Amino acid sequence: MSIRLTRRSALFASAGLGGTAALLPSVGWAQAANDSATLADQVDAYVKRVMAGFPDQPAVSVALVKDGQAVLTRGYGVRSVGGAAVDEHTLFAIASNTKAVTCAALAILIDEGRVKWDAPVRTYLPGFSLSKPELNDMVTVRDLVSHRIGFGLGAGDLLFWPNSDRTRAEIMAAVPHVPIEDTFRTTYHYCNLMFVVAGEVVAAASGMAWEDFVQTRILDRLGMTETLPLMTGADPAKSALPHGRVGPPLRYQGAMQTIGQSIQEVWNWSSAGAAGGFVTTPVDWAKWIAVQLARGELPDGSRLYSEARANEMWRPNILISNSAGPTAELPGRAIASTYATGWQVQDYRGERMITHGGGAPGYVSGTVLIPGRNAGFSYFTNAEESFLTRALRSGITDIVMGKAGFDWVADGVRLKAVGDAKSIEAAAEIDAKQAAGAPPSLPLAAYAGTWRDPWYGDIVIESRTTGRGRNRKTGLWLAFSRTPALDGPVEAYDGETMRTRFTDRREEDLLITFTLAAGAPVSATMKALSPDADFSYDYQDLRLTRV
Repeated sequence: MSIRLTRRSALFASAGLGGTAALLPSVGWAQAANDSATLADQVDAYVKRVMAGFPDQPAVSVALVKDGQAVLTRGYGVRSVGGAAVDEHTLFAIASNTKAVTCAALAILIDEGRVKWDAPVRTYLPGFSLSKPELNDMVTVRDLVSHRIGFGLGAGDLLFWPNSDRTRAEIMAAVPHVPIEDTFRTTYHYCNLMFVVAGEVVAAASGMAWEDFVQTRILDRLGMTETLPLMTGADPAKSALPHGRVGPPLRYQGAMQTIGQSIQEVWNWSSAGAAGGFVTTPVDWAKWIAVQLARGELPDGSRLYSEARANEMWRPNILISNSAGPTAELPGRAIASTYATGWQVQDYRGERMITHGGGAPGYVSGTVLIPGRNAGFSYFTNAEESFLTRALRSGITDIVMGKAGFDWVADGVRLKAVGDAKSIEAAAEIDAKQAAGAPPSLPLAAYAGTWRDPWYGDIVIESRTTGRGRNRKTGLWLAFSRTPALDGPVEAYDGETMRTRFTDRREEDLLITFTLAAGAPVSATMKALSPDADFSYDYQDLRLTRV
C-alpha cells in the first residue's frame, strides 16, 4: 500500500507530515516578517528554491498580502513544458478554493435576511432529500458547508468527476440516492456534493444562478476582472495548461507531461461550480485574500459582508483531526484541525491558521490566512505535485510567522522518493496478482449487459471490436454512460473480479467484482485499482445491478 499523498489529500493533511529534515541557518525571518518588502523578497527567494527542488514542475504562481496590500504577485516557470512563461495575470484552476466564495455568497444573503445558517435546507429547496429520510428536515445550510452530514469521502463525485455531461438539475435528482455511511454531525468527511446543493440554495434565495450571483455580488465589487466563476470561459492562451504523470506504471508516476490543451478539457465542473469552479490569477486572488483578512471590509470602507458573518465563517463546526501537537520532526503538526464554513481552521506553530486547498486534474493550489500577522498568501500550480505544494504552504507560512529551522523542500523531496517507491511496489503487486489470478467462472460475454446504480445511472459492458487487419480483436469493454473518459477494455483479474484499462490514461482504472446467482452475474461492486487514486473516483460507492 502506497503512502503517497495524492493531489488533494495533501491539501487537507496536517502541515507537519514528514520526518527528519535538514536544518537551515536562520536568515533573519523573525526580524524581517514585519517589513513587507523584505518579506516579499524572502518569499520570492523561497519559491525559487522550491522550484529548484522540484525541477520538472512547470509553473507556480504566488500572491502575498500583508496589512491589506498585495506585496508580491508573481508567476514562475512556464504555461506548458517548452512553452511561454507565466506571469501574475496567468489563469489557474483553483478548484476547492472556490468553496470559501460560495460561503461568502451565503453570508451576503444572511446579512440581507434571505438565508439563515441554521435553517433547514428544505426552507429554500423544498424537494431536498437524502438516502436517510430521517435527515431530510434536519440538515441545515451550515451542515451543507461543514462536511458533517455523514457522506463518505468524495461521495457522489462521479456525478461530475471526471468531466460529465450532467446538469445541476440531474445532480440534484441523484442526491437522494447517494449512500450516507456515517452518523450525522459526528465525523468529518470531505464532500463536494453538498457544496453543489449550497450553490442551489444561493440560487433559490437570490433568484439568480450561483455563477451570476458571485460574479455580480463578489467579483465585480472586488474588481476581480480576471477571475471566472466557471472554467469554461478560460482562454487557453492566457492559462497555465494542466500537467501530470500518467504512467507507467500508475497514474502520478512517469514523466511530467501536458495532459490537456485547456483548463476545461480536463476540468469542466460547470454543474458543480459552487464546489470548485473558479479560475483566477495571483493579482485577482490577492484582492480576495485582502477582504478575508479585513473581515469583509472593502478598501472604500463599505462591506462585502458583516464582521459577524466573517467571524462565523472562521468558527469551527467539526473536528478533522487532533494530535499531541508539534515535534522536532513534525514542527507544523496541529493540536486540533477543524473545518469551519468553507475554511479549515487549525493551530500552526502556536498561531491560528485559516486555510483551504484545491485540486483538479493538472492543478493543485491553496490559500493560507494568518490573522495574527494580518497576512495571507496563495499558491497556484499547474501540475499534481502535492509535496511541492506542501513545501510552499508550510515554508511560506514559516517565513510569514518568522519561524526558521525546518527544510520543507528537502523533506518533501525525500517523502516523494519514498512514496514513489511504494507506488511502484504497489503497481508490481497489482500486476503479479493479475498474472496469478484464477480465471472467471463464466465466459467473459456472460458479464456483458447494462449495469445500473441508483445514483450514478448506467454502466454498460459490451463486446467491442477494435483495430484493423492483424490488429483487429474483439473483447469486453466497460463504459460509464455519463462520463465519456471512463471507457475501456475489461480484463480478467482474479475470479469474479475484473479490471479496466481505460483508453484515456489520465483516468483511474478500477476493479469490478461480480456476484453470481443461479449461474449468472446479478450484481457488482467496484473500487479503484490504484492505492494512489484520487478520492473523487468514488467507485466504491456504486452498487450495480443488472438491468
